[in-house]
Amino acid sequence: MRGSITIRSPFGRPVMAGIGLGITMILAFYFAGRGIGVTGATTAMAATLQHWLLPRLTESSAYLSQYIAPGTNPLGGWLIYQLAGLLAGSFVAALATGHLRLEVLRGPNIGVLGRLALAFAGGTLVGFAARFARGCTSGEAVVGGAQLSVGAWVFLICVFAGGFATAWFVRRQWL
Repeated sequence: MRGSITIRSPFGRPVMAGIGLGITMILAFYFAGRGIGVTGATTAMAATLQHWLLPRLTESSAYLSQYIAPGTNPLGGWLIYQLAGLLAGSFVAALATGHLRLEVLRGPNIGVLGRLALAFAGGTLVGFAARFARGCTSGEAVVGGAQLSVGAWVFLICVFAGGFATAWFVRRQWL
């Protein structure tokens, strides 16, 4: 067909992935009463680890103490199972499609250690920002966007603008 664009991806059709994510979001709202995101799970795990090592400090923390309510198992929440399912599902999907490999994607102008250092620094920054914002980018974008939150849409625009602006500084690593 003249003038049409065909997307051929070894990972499947992006539109089908979007539809699947939308259905998952609807089911999460229906069954759990909230959207999906993993920041709460990582915070619960961090609170549990700190509580094992420094129980008094964790219990006196206004922020972390809410994740370790007396008589409850902080690792028993559904977000922990969601995170485990996300990791297991990703592994199984990569294995099933033949895309499972251990590699560090990088440009020709940066070494493996440099790429890992940049990835670690970026991940650390995003992790702290997610906790300050009380949610991760995917939760804000997917959950907030699904709720048609103006703040979520402004956030998404800022994330993409920030990504384009940051790309200018690190582009030499990938060229």
